[in-house]
Amino acid sequence: MSKQKTALPQTEERVPVAGKAWLSFADCMCATLNGLLTGGGMTYFFTKFMGLGEELASVVWIIFAIWNAFNDPLFGYISDRTKSKLGRRIPYIRYGAFFYAVIFVLTWFKWPFGGSQTVLFIQMLVTLFLFDTFYTAIATSLYVMPYTMAVTNRARSSIFIWKIGFSLISLSVPLVVFPLIKPEVGENPFRFQMIMTAIGVFAFLVIFFSTFFYREKVQNEAEETMGLFKSVAECFKNRSFVAFEVLSFTVIFIQTILMQGVIYYFDEFDTPMAFAYGALGVGAVAGILLWIKMLRPWGVRKCVTAMCVSFACAATAMCVVGQLTPVALVVFFLTGVGFAGGMYLVPIMNGDVIDYDEIKTGARREGIYAGVNSLITKPAISLANAAFLMIAKWFGYDTALAAGLQSALAKHGVLVAWMACPAILLVLSALAMKFYPLFGKQWDDQKIALARKHEDG
Repeated sequence: MSKQKTALPQTEERVPVAGKAWLSFADCMCATLNGLLTGGGMTYFFTKFMGLGEELASVVWIIFAIWNAFNDPLFGYISDRTKSKLGRRIPYIRYGAFFYAVIFVLTWFKWPFGGSQTVLFIQMLVTLFLFDTFYTAIATSLYVMPYTMAVTNRARSSIFIWKIGFSLISLSVPLVVFPLIKPEVGENPFRFQMIMTAIGVFAFLVIFFSTFFYREKVQNEAEETMGLFKSVAECFKNRSFVAFEVLSFTVIFIQTILMQGVIYYFDEFDTPMAFAYGALGVGAVAGILLWIKMLRPWGVRKCVTAMCVSFACAATAMCVVGQLTPVALVVFFLTGVGFAGGMYLVPIMNGDVIDYDEIKTGARREGIYAGVNSLITKPAISLANAAFLMIAKWFGYDTALAAGLQSALAKHGVLVAWMACPAILLVLSALAMKFYPLFGKQWDDQKIALARKHEDG
């Protein structure tokens, strides 16, 4: 059985501020590039500007989802067993950053092989595959770093609070910047391409230099290890993980479709962007304060349930009467509260799931859990992009028309494509929390015993 090595002191565990800040900044920039590309930007650019058919773009996302079925668990398994002087995760972050940024920049330039549907289809597919490969290596490593930098929930929580602050940037850039700089049909894309290039270069520098400011404390030194398939199967034997994945899938799906749909929403409706994003920002700040305050008295399960129910009500209202500005502003506010819950509650919940796995198996397996999580959530990105395009098309949305010229039915279709699926998934997530077992005194006692184990180790 695997042994654990930890530098946890006998006094209160602390993570240096520089480590928390640089990790959060790197995670922010990694997510910003991914949000700009997979959160609707790539789909919009290839269909609306470059002229790829919506059906072919949807096929790209579906094929890509199959690749993710193999990509993420495999990398998580490999990274858990990586041995280097830098640790298990940092080599992937430091040396993958350059290639990740280069592929991001090249996404926004047309290949010199013509502009046929076949060429555009291949370009979008190949670019997406390469981009996601390096995103997986970097993002997975950044995602699990808090669980290796610290052992106690208090110390981890301090990292997550920093990550939430920086996550507001990674959420706002795709939501705010892309609609402002996106090239319209027939425009010269040079300005847009230069801005995207600058963002890519900046992200590379942040991610690369961040790796000099944090390190891993908890690492496996096991001689005996599970095989890949057994390791994956063990994850699904963890009931708390299954319940967690319903929520995790929902959060990723919603983040993707909301960032994609907002581009189309502001094209067709008169809700002031500044007021909408102001309400979103206020909601995010209020949500952070709310969930931090309520986590101790309510616990993770009850907080997640409340978040899902309130968010589902808001999504339903936008789907039905989102053309009304007062309703839209309330929905943007509650969306901010929901985003804050996803950024704060989901990683804490995930940490408990991993800790419970260690109690069951004796092994520390952050990487495989991150990989299997991505196996389930990455298809959410593909499905969100494909679902939005298909639903909007059913309502008669015409990508050849300039902003504001869609029919009344097509405009309503934008609202339905944007918010109907999130409302349904949020209700399912709230129901899934009834089956989440990690709460109450028994779980608190197990967490205390695990902390003592690491202290003694």
